[in-house]
Amino acid sequence: MIDPMGILGGWRYCPRCAGGLRLSDGHFHCPACGSDYWANSIPAAQAVVERDGRVLLGRRTREPRLGHWDLPGGFLEEGEAPLDGLRRELYEETGLAVVATEWLGVFVDLYAGRSVLSLTWLVHATGEPRAADDIADLSWLAAADLPSELAFPSQASVLALWASRHTSRSRRLAR
Repeated sequence: MIDPMGILGGWRYCPRCAGGLRLSDGHFHCPACGSDYWANSIPAAQAVVERDGRVLLGRRTREPRLGHWDLPGGFLEEGEAPLDGLRRELYEETGLAVVATEWLGVFVDLYAGRSVLSLTWLVHATGEPRAADDIADLSWLAAADLPSELAFPSQASVLALWASRHTSRSRRLAR
């Protein structure tokens, strides 16, 4: 049997009836009870927190990518609305109350062997940040000072998008 990527890797038996699973069109099917199982991406929400021309990044306290710089955010809980999850995760990791001001897009990365679908917003934050949860340290960084040791590959694209928008916005304001 070929293992699909992600959470279904290594599955052999149906969790409902213990029947043997078969790979069928990119998912597992249980002929005994008719159940089907897909390895979908895990939904997450992340934010670009901007203040005074700088972005807030945090250092991870755990694997994967322990010690690397990360955008604040995290996994959505089952049934949780994405913006509710974004606000919850930002408060847990930074202590900040946030309001989403602009949709930046969807980015996909691997996280501990799973595909993660990160819904990404630019946010406005109130208060002073404090590192908590799985963040060891927080730092406000200008576009010219962004680190190369980011936790996940797509974050370079997110921050490049932010930097290009920030630079063009600054140029418009200077005119």
